[in-house]
Amino acid sequence: MNLVRVDYTLVGLTDSHCMKLLPTATPKSAQKVVIGDQNGTVQEFYFKKGEIQQVFKTLPGPPISRIALGGALGSIQDKIFVAAKNEVRGYSKKGKLFLNFDTNRTEDIKHMFISGSDLLVSGDHVLNHYNDCKEVAEFMCSDGIMDIIGLYGRKGSPLSVLIGSKASELLVLDKSALSCKYSLPSPPTVFHLFNNDGGPTKNLITVGFQDGQIALYQVPLGGPLVTKWILQNEKERGEVSCIHFYNITNEETPDLIVGRQDGSIEVYSIPEQDDLINLAPFPVEKFSYVCNESILSVQGGVVGNAGFDEILVTTHTGWLFGLTTEVVDKQTVGPNETSSSHIGVSQKEKLKVARLRAEIDEIEGKVAKEREKYQNLTQADSDGLSTIPPLSIRDKLTFCKEDTSYQLTLEVETTIDNVLVQADLPIELMDIDKNSAVVSHSACDAESGNCVLATYRCQINTTRLELRFKTTEGQSGMMRVYITPLVHPKCCSVRQYHIKPLSHHARIHNHETLREYHALSLKGTFSLLEIHSWISQCLPEVPEKLPVEDKISYVFQSVSVGTVLFCEFRRGEAEFKSNNVSTIAIIKDVITKEATAKRIKLEISCSVMENCMRETLRLIFPLLEETASLTKQKELLGALKDMEAGGPEFSPECLTKKYRAIVNNQKEITEKINKNPDLLPKLTGILQSLHRDWVKLRGMSSSAALNLNDMLASNMNIEFLFNLFCV
Repeated sequence: MNLVRVDYTLVGLTDSHCMKLLPTATPKSAQKVVIGDQNGTVQEFYFKKGEIQQVFKTLPGPPISRIALGGALGSIQDKIFVAAKNEVRGYSKKGKLFLNFDTNRTEDIKHMFISGSDLLVSGDHVLNHYNDCKEVAEFMCSDGIMDIIGLYGRKGSPLSVLIGSKASELLVLDKSALSCKYSLPSPPTVFHLFNNDGGPTKNLITVGFQDGQIALYQVPLGGPLVTKWILQNEKERGEVSCIHFYNITNEETPDLIVGRQDGSIEVYSIPEQDDLINLAPFPVEKFSYVCNESILSVQGGVVGNAGFDEILVTTHTGWLFGLTTEVVDKQTVGPNETSSSHIGVSQKEKLKVARLRAEIDEIEGKVAKEREKYQNLTQADSDGLSTIPPLSIRDKLTFCKEDTSYQLTLEVETTIDNVLVQADLPIELMDIDKNSAVVSHSACDAESGNCVLATYRCQINTTRLELRFKTTEGQSGMMRVYITPLVHPKCCSVRQYHIKPLSHHARIHNHETLREYHALSLKGTFSLLEIHSWISQCLPEVPEKLPVEDKISYVFQSVSVGTVLFCEFRRGEAEFKSNNVSTIAIIKDVITKEATAKRIKLEISCSVMENCMRETLRLIFPLLEETASLTKQKELLGALKDMEAGGPEFSPECLTKKYRAIVNNQKEITEKINKNPDLLPKLTGILQSLHRDWVKLRGMSSSAALNLNDMLASNMNIEFLFNLFCV
């Protein structure tokens, strides 16, 4: 499939799901576009002969956070509902305001779903369900809400509410109570009804995840969650930001259109299948496109010209463009070019291009005049003040479980000049293939407290930058990012991120109970809020708000090692269980430090088990053995290549079976090593930390630390590790 990009217009900064296409009564006819921006403006327009025809446009106001289409069930969904702050406004397709509903919420609306007379709105933690503008249910999700959606069951049954939480869970509500809970592979970023209506069973939902996966689930109310298919993120694309279904390939079934945060747009064809209830057809990628901005809304329809399908897209900076099936081969005529070289360009189009060029020249002249005026005012004695322009910066820090790295995404509404990274803890900045910025590292003065200073100098017209770095567990601190846009006067915006001591841990829900574990028990006069705050200082993915419970429990897993941590606490008591002694030691150090700072006396009880240490070593040893073997094979591969380059008399047949296998598998060996080149030193570092913490918590002298690198090189067996630790 071949789609051509056509740029339509540039509006203000937009948020997710703030653009919709109004349905039409006749197929393949041009549709009208509704879009809302951060200036608070909602506008509806359509295109006629390549020009925008305005239907209505509202005055600026609070930023628009979500737009949804609604109407009576069974009718055309052409009513426009707009969420801004804590209000929901309704417009007809001609721009008449028929609803102005103040929800009186303390949180701003970030997610909205409308079906018939039912309205679902939520912020970061609280969801409200309204029917005919009367509240029927309220639910608080302490883990944080990623997206919401509603499903109808049997005919006449009430709307069921589904919530995607930051804790990678799907919550199903029955009125205002939690009915059931399902575990998901990653935090869900977007929910969308399959085929835009829930499919043949009306309870199929498509889910996009933070790690880039896409899944189709059937949610039978009261039964187990059924997974129809999951699209793995094999090409390592960004997180899913928007989903829509539209038949753009002219096949029997609608196609899945996906937009992502890294600027990727994909079209998946879903093969026709009669029995979708029992076996869902697996999607096949038909088209992909990448732009340099994050995609926030995608819609399939007919926009530019009647009869031609296209994908309409909005980006963070407000670009509205289409990927059309129409063959666009017309060329514009430059000021010094003759029309004979551009057959097919009408005189009307030439006049339009000339008029646009004149407008651009006029605007450039005004900008130059104002810039000169500003420069004169700054150099002369004047009472005027130089103000820093307000800039909108989207930033997101996510943990990548595949390689235990962190990815920081920065997106600015204007061109980025440079980005300075400052950290007071050791972090390893990684190279990213799609990152075109030039990196410069600076030496750090020990007295300054800085461990990392690096500058990313961006190429021209760069508005989005991705940074990736690795941390070391046990070390915590603050990373600050100074973003300097290419504007006048020069200014800088600062973002800071707290790197937790247990930065390689992720929260899980499906787990097995540990048979043996190291334990840490705390008792004192601390409140529930204080112990919750101390745990959040140690671990990522801890909810910002406390659950409404007397006793709270969380479970985490180490991504790098595979060990598990159980946290259970209440007012005045806390207990931590783990099969990793370093995890217990880190929590003990952090909480003791925090309690001492607040002058809270703690009763600490800590127990470590030798059998539990053996289980931890059994978890680490297979990965350690494989990594050490791959490292040794790579070194031998280099020597074998030198032998091969030594002369024509060298032949692989003269090698033993072991060395021939290394030569034959050199591509696989190299790929595995390059995927995580520093894994072996990290594993030996983990073992050294385990040994140090094992010795410390047993009350022995820390002088027993050993050089594991030399010993493991000559004694690569599990019994050696048992003898080293369990003495």
